[in-house]
Amino acid sequence: MLYAVSGPSTSISCRRSLDYHGFRRRRLAPARLCVSASLPDANGIKVEYTPWLIVGLGNPGNKYHGTRHNVGFEMIDRISQEEGILLNTIQSKALIGIGSIGEVPILLAKPQAYMNFSGESVGPLAAYYQVPLRHILVVYDEMNLPNGVLRLAPRGGHGYHNGLKNVMGHLDGCREFPRLCIGIGNPPGTMDMKAYLLQKFSFEERKQIDAAQEQGIGAVRNLVLNGFNHSTTRFNLGQKYKYHKV
Repeated sequence: MLYAVSGPSTSISCRRSLDYHGFRRRRLAPARLCVSASLPDANGIKVEYTPWLIVGLGNPGNKYHGTRHNVGFEMIDRISQEEGILLNTIQSKALIGIGSIGEVPILLAKPQAYMNFSGESVGPLAAYYQVPLRHILVVYDEMNLPNGVLRLAPRGGHGYHNGLKNVMGHLDGCREFPRLCIGIGNPPGTMDMKAYLLQKFSFEERKQIDAAQEQGIGAVRNLVLNGFNHSTTRFNLGQKYKYHKV
């Protein structure tokens, strides 16, 4: 069955015969999914692209809108708006949209089973669309980074982030997938961590987060089109010192 992708005559072809259990046995083998652009290259050969699954972590519902724990959702919304990808389908307990960045097909997803069960969407979606680990980008909030500071990494642990921990659990415990961390800072004083995560940003913090998400769009585009390269290194270095005044 073919699923249309916005962009010049591009499509994602999916095999319905693959189930989640088969996915776990195969331990995320490289994708056999064929994604091709209809426009041939200079030699008349069609170019094939491996799709990306970009997942933002958060909690569904108006109650959690705009809270620190939902910046992953916000990043997906920003990418959706900038790239003209409609989030209009529910699949595997997630709100999803299929589109492209350039000619590279992408699947945007916002799991709807609450933060601590995010993997219940990520695992099945990666299996169904046969997306390899190296092309699963997870976007989430990170208290170990200052508010509004981003970090793009090719792999890593869960850092006690329950949503990310659950995602790893549904990817056979694998940690070799990219992640875009959005800094939200640490709770002040003795403030309860849960209360802090579910708190909305102050006016100044909100401006920093909005600016960070704008920068994040460029970082995601570069990653999808070029992979991890020297531009990623420069991006991370610039983020690390962007609030340090010399």
